[in-house]
Amino acid sequence: MATVINMPRLSDTMEEGVVAKWLVKKGDKINEGDILAEIETDKATMEFESFYEGTLLHIGIEEGETAPVDKLLAIIGDEGEDISDLLNGNIASQAETPAEEKVEESAPTTAESASVPEGVEIITMPRLSDTMEEGTVATWLKKVGDAVEEGDILAEIETDKATMEFESFYNGTLLHIGIEEGQTASVDALLAIIGPAGTDISGLKDGVATTATVAKAETSVKETKTEVTSKPVTTTATGGRILASPLAKKIAADKGIDLSQVKGTGENGRIVKKDVESFTPAAAVRTDTPAKEQTTAPVVQTFVPAGEESFEEVNNSQMRKAIAKSLSASKFNAPHYYLTIEVDMQNAMASRKNINELPDTKVSFNDMVVKACAMALRKHPQVNTQWTDAATRYAKHINIGVAVAVPDGLLVPVLPFTDQMSLTQIGAKVKDLAGRARNKKLTPQEMSGSTFTVSNLGMFGIQEFTSIINQPNSAILSVGAIVQKPVVKDGQIVVGNTMKVTLACDHRTVDGATGAQFLQTLQQYLENPVTMLA
Repeated sequence: MATVINMPRLSDTMEEGVVAKWLVKKGDKINEGDILAEIETDKATMEFESFYEGTLLHIGIEEGETAPVDKLLAIIGDEGEDISDLLNGNIASQAETPAEEKVEESAPTTAESASVPEGVEIITMPRLSDTMEEGTVATWLKKVGDAVEEGDILAEIETDKATMEFESFYNGTLLHIGIEEGQTASVDALLAIIGPAGTDISGLKDGVATTATVAKAETSVKETKTEVTSKPVTTTATGGRILASPLAKKIAADKGIDLSQVKGTGENGRIVKKDVESFTPAAAVRTDTPAKEQTTAPVVQTFVPAGEESFEEVNNSQMRKAIAKSLSASKFNAPHYYLTIEVDMQNAMASRKNINELPDTKVSFNDMVVKACAMALRKHPQVNTQWTDAATRYAKHINIGVAVAVPDGLLVPVLPFTDQMSLTQIGAKVKDLAGRARNKKLTPQEMSGSTFTVSNLGMFGIQEFTSIINQPNSAILSVGAIVQKPVVKDGQIVVGNTMKVTLACDHRTVDGATGAQFLQTLQQYLENPVTMLA
């Protein structure tokens, strides 16, 4: 009998997914444990395995398409089986009750009623298969107090079909375990809490854990439970088992790479995708046979007659959707106003030249702006705030986000405690974060927690512009190019170098006079850079 496979919820916050790539095609034979597709969630691109055997009879979501959780993804059954009834709308009669309805019927398990400290992430029991209603924690691979990085395996979870590894999407410290080994809990029950070390989460645990339905699994069930997926075990030359993710194994098989030669960087030496992709065999380079030169024929554009209208639709990426959602919310909800000043950059240019003459030192004008903003925020705490309906939150720390353009949109990596950093430290950190942002190597933690943002388009020749506030910040600084122009000094017209900066403020938290005073302080620092070195 044919089996319907729906879009799975592969993370605790996933509402929809994009099929990044199908690894099988219609008509292929499918074995239990085969990777069907790579699915892009709101946090990562993950491999999705089959829990069934048979023939792939139907693909419901094509590559590049976006679909909500529980939408028909594929149908697997016997070769030649008639699935017309399933395709004509009878899927609902065979499908389980939607996960959304089940969540409503059960007690709420989220921390909506609890105040979540900054940087703390609540992880709930994920739905790792399309029919999963509850899961059992087979093994914890981390313990409370352990440092956790994005991609680390937190636990092995037994679903209704298999025992699967569950990865972390966050960086931090494992602060709390809500479901112990051997315990069973419903989907969305509190599984763990990750955040900065030492964070007080006592109230958070009380607000979440008490609502989770957790039952001790019977010992007999646990003892007889085995992993459903049946895959050949990869071993080393000495017979030891090699730990590798299914996707890493597939890539290695496609490239003919011996996994025993690959060094794993994952948990407990586990080989992951990036290890295989970056692996270069020691004997792979040959000097006796020159590589064949491959020529690519130039792409010839199709001639379009004058007057003909045409469009090309490109599906929005998850990043582009997230940017649109957050910026729309900021622009429509926060009453923006803008203040612009022109800064004399003559002394800044001279100071930068002197600093960069030092060995192993490289400071940009943007680094100087970031440093000046951090010091000005310390003097004007009203700008370093966040608006809530109940109160205005004053951030005692200063974390400046630096907007970085990437091919898919815009990312804002954050410099923690910027006011405590020197110019050279800011320069090195910004260079590192910007490089990893363009290569999509930033972690969610490195892009969260900003209290103020700097956006610089001066390198593109833009002299003046306005930006949309990066919520929940109260302000963002737009930095233009340094322009050589005639200026008046001491009653004389001379050649000067000036730069325009524009401060966008949320009028709910920052009044016009406050924003103006902040810009005055910023101008003093930039026009007298020596004051930033004190």
